Amino acid sequence: MFERFTERAVNVVSESQRLAAETECSEVMPEHLLLALVREAKGVSLKLFRMYGLTADGIQQEVEKYLIKKPAKSETIPFSRSFKEILKHTVDLASRSGNTNILFEHLFLSAITDKNSNIQAILQSFNFDIYNSREILTKLVQRKIKRLEHPEVEEDEEKNSSFESVYEGEALTGVFDRAVSKLSAKGYEILGTEQIMASILETADSELVKIINKYGLDAENFEQKLAEQQSRQAEYEDKKIIFTPNAFLMMNSALQTAKELGSSVITPEHIVLSVLKNKKGLAYDVIKSLGINGEKLSEEILKPIEKQMPETLTIMKLAKEEARRIGRNVVGTEMFLLGIIAEGTSVAFEVLNDLEITMKDARLVVENLVGYGNEYFDKEIVFTNRAKRVLEKAWLSAKKSSKQRIEAVDLLLAILDEPNSLAMKALDQLGVDAVEIKHGIQGVR
Repeated sequence: MFERFTERAVNVVSESQRLAAETECSEVMPEHLLLALVREAKGVSLKLFRMYGLTADGIQQEVEKYLIKKPAKSETIPFSRSFKEILKHTVDLASRSGNTNILFEHLFLSAITDKNSNIQAILQSFNFDIYNSREILTKLVQRKIKRLEHPEVEEDEEKNSSFESVYEGEALTGVFDRAVSKLSAKGYEILGTEQIMASILETADSELVKIINKYGLDAENFEQKLAEQQSRQAEYEDKKIIFTPNAFLMMNSALQTAKELGSSVITPEHIVLSVLKNKKGLAYDVIKSLGINGEKLSEEILKPIEKQMPETLTIMKLAKEEARRIGRNVVGTEMFLLGIIAEGTSVAFEVLNDLEITMKDARLVVENLVGYGNEYFDKEIVFTNRAKRVLEKAWLSAKKSSKQRIEAVDLLLAILDEPNSLAMKALDQLGVDAVEIKHGIQGVR
């Protein structure tokens, strides 16, 4: 199920589970979902709540009137039947709207129209207009479907299509074998961040674990701290789901990290980096409780990877620098193109150079396409979804060719496969087309 959920939607489910543990309930209830929606709301959804004076603190007081506090029978807190019904309705809503992704707004819409829980009664106590909000959310979902088809700078959330490949390959075979053994030993049905991290730490002779050990984290103290945790806060009852929501997010993040670092395989390094980046799950809770500086640990894990100077990692860094240069916090396919040219040593660069594409000319064209801004000063540099899709195609290409790394030529070919991208618009203005570039690649290879 979670493969279709956007990151924001998964975060809401995860927060619902955390709230169930926090309020000492034996099940995750629809009321927890409502509170999670208020806490995670952004944009139009946040404006809707504010319109009727709903705040996280105010809604929590009202929600707690309906909760029946009862100690959980086990460390795992299951979803109640009514919560599962809302999740099912959410999936149905997304399908009926023709959207392959399940958005935050689908969860919101499903929750406020649910008549089998106390959600509507709670909302009505704040004079929340369910009918009007339903209309707004329905239109918003429809607009988001259309936005997915717009130019890349306006695209919305999407999920990685290759998630099922995350745990394939030699680098992770042993990790997952040990993690599943730990899962069985604990009597759990779902793989969490804690089992994955514990299994990584057991490889004491690996360079990654030696780096982590220097920061005071090893297999023994990880297990000790883990035993002190009160519950698995991110859990799911359905036996078909392999990962808890936090572990699912972590593995998706590890996949994206691998791509950005130019690797066609997922390694334990990518997993640890994603744990430190996302700051969620029991694995991170243990690391935090040991007082470890996550940023410094991440930097040290990255050092040996950066020393190898993979082409794609260099291109990603240069693409971000190009975005910063013109005051943008978004990296699109046009920045990938500039990164390939700036890297200056790859087969892809040679092909573009032979076609007389210079950095000066390419920059001018890109600047005319996207303009200047000043957004990057207070925001993290992010990729457009079209850029992510290009990186995904390059990753699949490298993987199909049994390469250990994504090469610049994989990235360029992936760009050519996106005819409506800004990179292709830039190349068109520079006087070259896909046929010329593909012919050039064949000639160099």
